[in-house]
Amino acid sequence: MKRTLALVLAVAATGIVATAGSATPRSGALHVTKECSQYFGHAGEFCTITSSNLNAIKVGSRVVYTAAADPIAGVLDSALVIDGPGNNSAFGHVVLDLSTLSGVVTLSGGTGEFTHFHAGPITVACPAFPDCSWDGPYSFSPPN
Repeated sequence: MKRTLALVLAVAATGIVATAGSATPRSGALHVTKECSQYFGHAGEFCTITSSNLNAIKVGSRVVYTAAADPIAGVLDSALVIDGPGNNSAFGHVVLDLSTLSGVVTLSGGTGEFTHFHAGPITVACPAFPDCSWDGPYSFSPPN
């Protein structure tokens, strides 16, 4: 009886550890770096993700800006799309001060892995442009 109970507990513990190890966090702190040598301030141009601590945001994905920067106002105020592989795209918005190359991004929803994704406010910093970073909270909210 003791051996059977020990075996059942060992199998249950193994299952719990395996499940916890493979679970995807539903929320946390997002850290992304991107390289923007292909972005010159025009609509449709992009930056490329170079690192991400979130598996859904793949290295090599493009961040495409749908509006042009406004050099007179000194701001980029644009919708954006993280164009990931397959049918996995996240939708968002950025407001970036062109004089400081700092600003805020918000992400809300998308397709595929990003259907219930939300992030922000995400701090944007580009102290060594064309290299930039995003840091802020994220969550995946299942539908109610």
